[in-house]
Amino acid sequence: MIGRLHGQLLEKKPPLIVIDVHGVGYELEASMNTLLALPAPGETVRLYTHLSVREDAHLLYGFIDEPERRLFRELIRISGVGPRLALAILSGMERQQFMKSVMEDDTQTLTKLPGVGKKTAERLIIEMRDRFKHWPEFEQLAQGVEETELPLEADNHADAEAALIALGYKPTEATRMLSGLDSTLSTEALIKMALSDRLTGSETRSGKGRAS
Repeated sequence: MIGRLHGQLLEKKPPLIVIDVHGVGYELEASMNTLLALPAPGETVRLYTHLSVREDAHLLYGFIDEPERRLFRELIRISGVGPRLALAILSGMERQQFMKSVMEDDTQTLTKLPGVGKKTAERLIIEMRDRFKHWPEFEQLAQGVEETELPLEADNHADAEAALIALGYKPTEATRMLSGLDSTLSTEALIKMALSDRLTGSETRSGKGRAS
């Protein structure tokens, strides 16, 4: 089992990253929250990992911290939720926002995530509420502690569209989500804003000044 990798970040192309560990390049899939927290290629990184073994492939997933990996592992235990959908959930909203949606029975917000229909949203709420009871973060959120956001990082419009499609959005939907956003912003910033606007239902399409 590969539990953690420490090495040089070689590539960062959502949703894939490549890390060189003593001359071996490991290809991992990661959520947008993890990608946004990573430094520029060439820098040293340390990621928690989860290895998924299938008959046709061994797939490695990377996470910026242990809580994100823990949530991923809890999600894939739910019937109908595989690694791809779990990554889409982690990419579509912050961990605290997901917890809040579960706590408030907010199926409307959850169904805005790609691949999450009403029945899946209800299943997520029912099963994750019991599992979250023992999470310190969930207890703090229930007491009204403000959620924190991961810092925004950097890297472009075609790549952002490709990343949204990889997360499960249809090509036409991905194009519409990015329509009107400032094309000079980085790939990660464009994806973050597109996902945020979809969740909030925002009609503001100008991306200038919003990626700080």
